[in-house]
Amino acid sequence: MPFFKFTALRLGLVVVFFVISYWLGLGAIFSAVVAAILAWCVTYLFFRSMRDAASASLQRRFKDGAPPRRNLSELDDAAAEDGYDPNASVNADRKPRS
Repeated sequence: MPFFKFTALRLGLVVVFFVISYWLGLGAIFSAVVAAILAWCVTYLFFRSMRDAASASLQRRFKDGAPPRRNLSELDDAAAEDGYDPNASVNADRKPRS
């Protein structure tokens, strides 16, 4: 969650700086470059705790021993596979008995 908060903050700053730069008449491309640089500078200088929390959450997520995150359908599939009896006979070409 800290990663998404930090990303939202940085994107919001990019939009604000882009609008200001475009309003000042710098042009679309130059405004985008200026906005990206200014947003990076502001978040680097003033939001260190958020940046550190975001990087720590990414580090926990992608380190080697981290368990994979699974959604509900993957968990249901795993439970169905665990409940499968490999010795059960399968007659896929016959009609089921009533």
